Amino acid sequence: MFCVAPPESEAKMNITKGGLVLFSANSNSSCMELSKKIAERLGVEMGKVQVYQEPDRETRVQIQESVRGKDVFIIQTVSKDVNTTIMELLIMVYACKTSCAKSIIGVIPYFPYSKQCKMRKRGSIVSKLLASMMCKAGLTHLITMDLHQKEIQGFFNIPVDNLRASPFLLQYIQEEIPDYRNAVIVAKSPASAKRAQSFAERLRLGIAVIHGEAQDAESDLVDGRHSPPMVRSAAAIHPSLEIPMLIPKEKPPITVVGDVGGRTAVIVDDIIDDVDTFLAAAETLKERGAYKIFVMATHGLLSSDAPRLIEESAIDEVVVTNTIPHEIQKLQCPKIKTVDISMILSEAIRRIHNGESMSYLFRNIGLDDT
Repeated sequence: MFCVAPPESEAKMNITKGGLVLFSANSNSSCMELSKKIAERLGVEMGKVQVYQEPDRETRVQIQESVRGKDVFIIQTVSKDVNTTIMELLIMVYACKTSCAKSIIGVIPYFPYSKQCKMRKRGSIVSKLLASMMCKAGLTHLITMDLHQKEIQGFFNIPVDNLRASPFLLQYIQEEIPDYRNAVIVAKSPASAKRAQSFAERLRLGIAVIHGEAQDAESDLVDGRHSPPMVRSAAAIHPSLEIPMLIPKEKPPITVVGDVGGRTAVIVDDIIDDVDTFLAAAETLKERGAYKIFVMATHGLLSSDAPRLIEESAIDEVVVTNTIPHEIQKLQCPKIKTVDISMILSEAIRRIHNGESMSYLFRNIGLDDT
């Protein structure tokens, strides 16, 4: 039996002939706020689906409407139970695949396990594993925001749109921070300097870098290139070989490169989770004479005692987007403010569904922008 391909004109019409279906893969109702905002902006109803946990903690997904031949967008915001979140997404993607959906696009504003994107000693690159699982389940496209390392896009064999939250954060600085022209953008470590430079150049402000703080978990000393450890012994190295040893790093005293005296300091980063490094940076800036201290980040994980520590700290305000739900943390700490990014996510969904170019959403973003 031979299949006859449809005429080219008819094939082009099918790009938008299939309907758009919007699902939320979260079983946790507090994680559905972003999905509802996106659906409202698009003018569509949320798709009918049941996602719940069985008594034995297995995840069950029941799609309650037809998705055959349609563009399915699955919005998944990460809850505190990140592993359940991942299983909800994978099962729903596979359910849509076996229900003959035309395309399955994952909208995952915060990509989980993104910090585990490098080999660390004898560990594993978990974000690569997660990317493979999503593709195997049936995902055909991914929309995400501010990946911890943009090279994570290379772990996928499907298109990935890594949107940026910086336009919304820059707008907040201009509109909500009094006398922002007297502010200075701060990188809490040299690793964050590129992001701080990007903000500073767009706002025409100065930059300061804190150098010499306690080493974090993402330094080169725990990178896989140092595994196995180098051992100088007759049994390990041939006597005729003298392999030079790497000189160990010595941390200098904490210094601030740049002037923050009498100015508003704006610390920028992509993720704020364990707040210890932000608190230490704020104390250092206060000692150097900073007038006010703001922290800006895309993803507000705010784990453990973060709200209480922020409330008791020298930080005046923490501004994060709603890529991750944090309403409970806001009730615990009035200093936490939220910027809504549902506008750019809904526009990305609309453009992909209509077959339009995504370049408009990436205008003025250079290759070196983080």
